[in-house]
This record gives sequence, C-alpha cells and structure tokens, in this order.
Amino acid sequence: MDELVIHKYGGTSVGSVERIQCVAEQIMRVQQEIENVVVVLSAMGGETDRLLGLAQAIDADCGGRELDALLATGERSSVALLSIALAKRGVAAISLSGRQAGIYADNSYNKARITRIEVQRIRRHLDRKQVVIVAGFQGIGEDGDVRTFGRGGSDTSAVALAVALEAKECCIYTDVDGVYTADPRIEPEASLLSRLSFEEMLEISSLGSKVLQIRAVEFASKYNMPLRVLSAFKPGQGTLICDLEGNDMETARISGVTYNRDEAQLTIIGVADQPGVAAHILQGVSDANIEVDMIVQNISEENKLASFTFTVHRRDYRKSMAILGNLAADWQARVIGNDHIVKVSVVGIGMRSHAGIASQMFAALAEKSINIHMISTSEIKISVVIDEQNLETAVRALHAAFRLDSEKPLMPAG
Repeated sequence: MDELVIHKYGGTSVGSVERIQCVAEQIMRVQQEIENVVVVLSAMGGETDRLLGLAQAIDADCGGRELDALLATGERSSVALLSIALAKRGVAAISLSGRQAGIYADNSYNKARITRIEVQRIRRHLDRKQVVIVAGFQGIGEDGDVRTFGRGGSDTSAVALAVALEAKECCIYTDVDGVYTADPRIEPEASLLSRLSFEEMLEISSLGSKVLQIRAVEFASKYNMPLRVLSAFKPGQGTLICDLEGNDMETARISGVTYNRDEAQLTIIGVADQPGVAAHILQGVSDANIEVDMIVQNISEENKLASFTFTVHRRDYRKSMAILGNLAADWQARVIGNDHIVKVSVVGIGMRSHAGIASQMFAALAEKSINIHMISTSEIKISVVIDEQNLETAVRALHAAFRLDSEKPLMPAG
C-alpha cells in the first residue's frame, strides 16, 4: 500500500458542527495529496461528560458494561457527522465504530486495553479510495461487548491503528499547537518544542500534562511510532515525538518545566525504625486503591524513630489521612498533612550527560525564597514539592534559569 496517514482530532477540534466542517475541509485537502487517509475522532467536546452526568444522575456509582455502551455513543456520533460532512463535499468516506474497525480489547470495562487490531476491513475501504473515519476511545471485547479505554483513550486508538497499518507517523490534532517548554498560561515566554523524545513525553505526561494520554505515548514508544502534536485551529509543524537516541541526546538538554497541582503530602511521625514498617504503611494505602508518588523517610539519631512522608493525588488526601490516623493510634505516632502543595519538574534527556542541573535548579528556587519539601530524581527528570502559592514563581524562575525561551538553553558547567 502507498503512504498512509493517521489523523486524530480531539473533542475541542470537533466540538461543534462548524468545527466538524473545518476538519472536513482539512481532510479533503490532505486526501488530494495522500490517497490513504484514516481519521480517528473523539466525541464532541463535553459530550462524554454530558453522557456520564446522565448516567450518574440515575446511579452515582454506575460503571461496567452499560456505562461503556453509553459512553461509546459519543464517538459514534462524531465520526458519522464527519462522514456526512465529507460526503457533502464529494469525498468518499465511511465511519466505523471500534468494533467495525477491528479493534479488540481485553475484558476490562471503562479502562480496557487494546489486545489486537484486525485491519482487513479498513484496508478494503482504503482500496476503494475512501477516507476511513474510526471512532476512538472504544473497542470490542472477545464477548462481543463494547469496551472503552478511559480518558484520552482516542489517542491510544490512533497510535494503535498507526502501528497496525504501518503509517509513517501519527498526527494528533488538538487545541494547542504542540508541546511547549512550559505552560504558556504561566510563562508567556514559553517556546514551542520542535522535537521531544518518547522518554521526555512520557515524563511530561505523567507529571500532569494533558496534551497526550500517557498510555498512547507508551504504545508509540514500544513500537517506535513517531507522534506529531499539532493544532487543529492554525497551521504549523507542531512537535514531533520520536526516538532521539544518538547525537540528539547531547543537544536536547533541558526540554521543559512542567507541574502537577493535584498533589497532597502526608507524614506519619514517630514510627519505629525497623523492617516492615514502611511496607505496612504503604500496604494500608494500597489496599484502599490509592497510588503513592514520592516517598521520603527520615531517621532521628536521638530516639531512633522515623518519619515517613509520601505524596498522593489530592482527591485521595482525606482517605489517606484517615488510614494513617488509624496506624498512628496503634503506634502512638502522630500524622500531619498538607493538601496545598504542588510538584514542579524539569525534564530533559540531556541530564544523562551533564552535571550540575540539580544545583542550578535548587539555586534558582532559593533565589526566589522558595522552600523545597521533597525531591525525587530520575535519569531525565528532577521533581520538587513546594507550596502551591509558589507555583507560578517557580515555573518562571526555572524557565529563565535554563533559558528555555531561547533556541540554545543554558547548561551548567561540568
């Protein structure tokens, strides 16, 4: 088969009939240059939330099969509307549900994972010179029931189809024109990044960025499928996310500053410094289906007691405090917490080959009198927990310290 392109459009890109008409115009222009075009759509902006609200108005704890059956109708509507818009323009097109497109998923409801894609039907339509429009976010279980892939699941649908159809790259059209060195709403001098590694995008996605679903980036990295994030509202080259091994590792350096507001910190003070205590604390939290992020343990030399600190999602703060409170009562310890903290991170594959980044980061924060509560590091990331009130100051200070508003970011000596 000749060159094939995958275009995915998010909810804001198809949020109205007018926006769907604009997407149809864009697809029509693409097909004039490349015959084989597959389009993946999300539901119209706000539609999934509307459907979820209807279900929860009947049963606040609804889930499982019927919720998936309901939510999948959002994408079914958007793909049909785009197909109608293309047909009106004389473009041969066909809309397909996840099931019709041959996207199979495991048996989990509401957050299923793709197991395989049978692309024979899509290829038949492409051979007939049709634009194939696939409903994202959904597939079919082996039992024949619809499954959905969770928030942002249309990104994963698009990447999986790109892999299965051996596309050159997967283009993700959204309401931003790419990935920036920082959130432009906080740092007006933020620069659009032309390229990022899969590893960097995984870190950025895990640290709170809503540009791409993290599962989609993991899928793309696993199969080395280049992703390109572009704006559906204005032309541009966007940001290419791909394998940057080799010389690019020496030049990418610090790629950006990102943050996560959805953080809360808890500390249990005065527990015994002995094997098994940390495991016992974390087991109690894990049993409540609460995910722990950063962890720090401090030991007092005077009384040989420990303080155990960790962070969780802010929505889990009260539940976590209650769990620690029960443990503290048994151990005659005490618990303190803070749900007004944020995590700020610098990300860049260049950290592997350049020393001094941590010291430069801490110096930049100290210059603004910003206190650091916790620190975690990886090969390509340094994260700090700070007071929420210092978020914007910290992002701007770090962005300036690493000169991310220029084409050649400053690297520390060494």
